[in-house]
Order: sequence, then C-alpha cells, then structure tokens
Amino acid sequence: MSTSRDDIEAIPESQCLALLRNVVIGRLGVTTDDGGVDLFPVNFVVDRGEILFRTAAGTKLERIEENPKVAFETDHFDWYERTAWSVVVKGRATIVHEREDLIDLFEVDVLPWHADPKPYFVRLLPDSITGRRFRVSPSRHP
Repeated sequence: MSTSRDDIEAIPESQCLALLRNVVIGRLGVTTDDGGVDLFPVNFVVDRGEILFRTAAGTKLERIEENPKVAFETDHFDWYERTAWSVVVKGRATIVHEREDLIDLFEVDVLPWHADPKPYFVRLLPDSITGRRFRVSPSRHP
C-alpha cells in the first residue's frame, strides 16, 4: 500500500474484497430519471468476486433495469485504532433471470433482514474496485 502525504493508503483490490466479505451493509447508488443519484442501503454478500443482493420490485429495480451502471460503497470506522476505510465498487448490475443461476443462488446466504419478500437477485459485476484507509484525527471525531 502506498501512503500519500495525507496518510491515505490505497487498498489493493484483493484486500478490498476481503474487507467487503466482513461487512453486511452497503449503499447502492443508481441514477434517477433527472440525472441525479439515489442511494439505497442493501445487505449483501460477495460471491465469486461480485456483489450479490436481493430486492423487491420498486425504484431500485426499475433504475437498474433502465441504467445498469451503478456504484456501491461500504465503509468502517475503528474507534479504538482511530482508523477508517472505504471501498467503492463501480460496475453493471444485472438481474438474475436464468433458472440454473437462480437455483445456485438459493445456496448463497443473502437473506433479507425484514419479512417483506425480496424475490429478485441482483449481481453487481465490478468494472473497478477501489479502497482507501486512513487515520482519523482525534479532533475530527469524538
């Protein structure tokens, strides 16, 4: 990892994937009709180097169908070590339709947190995975 003068370290892609595997919530960014961006929290898993989550019909699914280019972010702050990291994944979201793929996905532990049905599986196929780690100044956080 290289350190900049601001003590920001770039995290290699393999370590980014390892960090993603230890987190359960991320934020999915999709484009809106007016060219803006909406963010949605999703629980997810990393499956074969891709982000996998479930969703119901609605805005998120509609946005993905209209423009599959998305961004996904998750982060973590360690209070005791006073360090933080962030990982951003950019790529294409695809709704899984193939029967064989769907059967395989029922073996993956990506269950919704609430009881509402989430019948659609979505895969984020990364074009880029970037991360950074940095120290948090005590004066910046209680």
